[in-house]
Amino acid sequence: MKKLIFSAVAILSMAFTACNKESGTVTRLNVKMTDGPGAYDAIYLNIKEIQVISAGGESTLQVGSTPFDILKFRLGKDTLIASQDVPSGRLQEIRLVLNSTGNTVVVDGVSHNLTTPSGQTSGIKLKVQEELISGIAYTLLLDFDAAKSIVMTGNGGYQLKPVIRAIPQAVSGVLSGTVNPVTSNPKVYAITGTDTLGTVTDASGKFYFPGLAAGTYKVNFSPVSPFISKSIENVVIKTGSTTELGIVTLLQ
Repeated sequence: MKKLIFSAVAILSMAFTACNKESGTVTRLNVKMTDGPGAYDAIYLNIKEIQVISAGGESTLQVGSTPFDILKFRLGKDTLIASQDVPSGRLQEIRLVLNSTGNTVVVDGVSHNLTTPSGQTSGIKLKVQEELISGIAYTLLLDFDAAKSIVMTGNGGYQLKPVIRAIPQAVSGVLSGTVNPVTSNPKVYAITGTDTLGTVTDASGKFYFPGLAAGTYKVNFSPVSPFISKSIENVVIKTGSTTELGIVTLLQ
């Protein structure tokens, strides 16, 4: 029971911090990799970083330093390789930058180094056209085609020419609104099932919940005295969209 209570408090604390960020600027981007079949024992990729270019700016997502076998993530399996806030706006390009060493292919029990074309030193460029809406979390699935990505050279070596398809998908929604009067200064709670997230209003009375899972919520307003608490039932959050509650008036 103590563990459950601690988890709930931790979630609520993080939510107060996250929801106080200025809205309209960033999007949480989770990058995962999956693989198509390939006739190899293993393919180890050593990814250095992922560069994300959008209309809002550029970001560099750091990736763990340990090479991983992409062939373990097939038939619907995937692995999370990076997660970070990036500028909102139109997503334009993803660059997958590999380390110069640590990329190998295992064929019949024998490990071979994978070389990469010199033209890919700036990163493997993937064109993606997707609007990243502020406050909404997205998963970018990188579908690695093992069969087409490994090329045998004339001297018996192996070259890595990655064939990757980038599939973006929104995985959360946003809840926002404005409380009147501003002097009521309420704490605002979004509740679904046993999960409670909280935030506070800003100087203009606005509240903002980014990254909410799709579902039906009850929204509670807990103002300072002498204002009266208020609840709004059956608030529906949809993936990839913003639910706007408009002006919520609190009475004395």
